[in-house]
Amino acid sequence: MEEYSFKIHISESDLIDLKYRLTHVKWPTDVDNADWKYGVNRKYLESLVSYWANDYDWRLAEQRINSYPQYRIPVNGVPVHFIYQRGVGKNCKALILTHGWPWSFWDMHKIIGPLTNPKAFGGDEKDAFDVIVPSVPGYGFSTPTPAGINFWKTADLWHTLMTETLGYQKYAASGGDWGALITSQLGHKYADSLYGIHLMHTMDLDQFNKERPWDVFAGHKTAETTPAHIRQQSLERMKIFVSHYAVHMLDPQTLAYGLQDSPVGLLAWLLERWRSWAQTGNGNIETVFPKEHMITNTMLYWITGTVASSMRFYADGAKYPWQPAHGRTPIIEAPVGITFLGGENPAGVTTDQRVSAFKKGPKYQLYNVHYLNAHEKGGHFGYYENTEAVVHDLRATFRDLTF
Repeated sequence: MEEYSFKIHISESDLIDLKYRLTHVKWPTDVDNADWKYGVNRKYLESLVSYWANDYDWRLAEQRINSYPQYRIPVNGVPVHFIYQRGVGKNCKALILTHGWPWSFWDMHKIIGPLTNPKAFGGDEKDAFDVIVPSVPGYGFSTPTPAGINFWKTADLWHTLMTETLGYQKYAASGGDWGALITSQLGHKYADSLYGIHLMHTMDLDQFNKERPWDVFAGHKTAETTPAHIRQQSLERMKIFVSHYAVHMLDPQTLAYGLQDSPVGLLAWLLERWRSWAQTGNGNIETVFPKEHMITNTMLYWITGTVASSMRFYADGAKYPWQPAHGRTPIIEAPVGITFLGGENPAGVTTDQRVSAFKKGPKYQLYNVHYLNAHEKGGHFGYYENTEAVVHDLRATFRDLTF
């Protein structure tokens, strides 16, 4: 393993080039957009770029990331970067945590300590895990990747990483966004090798096997009896996921030329999703993500040149459709724990109603449900937004799951 030990160090010349780009921006006009109705507000973006250029310290962020043990190992020919933090305790279960877009592995760092050393955080050492946090292929330092990498192929890589590379006979898995799909595929195809899985989102494994895979809400219908205000809330919620999904599916490379040439353009594209998907309440993204965290995540896309490959992950989900490994039910056979967060409640459903609503819905039958819980706090980025809830649910999900 030690021969694959990895430390981040970005060259000074790359940082100088970045500083020049941040201080020589050709800004577009932005009339009548104080409420962000046309997209990212220029005044706020200017303030964030000024912070990035003048106050942000990448070397400090680099030092913080490098304080975790990291590795970069070829798995079936694909370079996989990951944090690997051993648990403090006896018989620690191995747990692989998978991020999504526009996340990075660094979005998981707040939960690593409580999961690996629960006693230091007021928990029980019996709940300690060995934690593995990889960068999804085509993201961050898991590059370069061959063409065609998608969520179900990543699940195959993760299984090889956990069982052959790291040598675990059995392991646990958790994920959100893309990580939820990757983890669901693990629970479908490799159930016999898993204690169980934990999900932050419930997503159909065959969601790209559609006539219009670029339409994330294809086939979604609202009942005619739905009250008008609930219908409108549902429509507003759909809007925040549509644009990036369609472009990433259909024209990822075209968009990538602009985003990889302009750090400000890249930041704007990521910022729009952070703000609209997180539970901000008043629209102030900094109530969820400090400036430093937003810029560090943007840096992890910028310095690795992975915006194109990260977006292609969508297109390759459709180009290489998922096929079931078996026809048994439930389709996801591994025991499943699910965390629901209030910022993503469906229109008309309160947090108190969330679990019962899920049990009555069509997706419930897809899973071998072991544990369900709902929390008021948090949006799409639950590992970062509500660390305490996620840690609680991970422990509760896997505590009594054994060989």
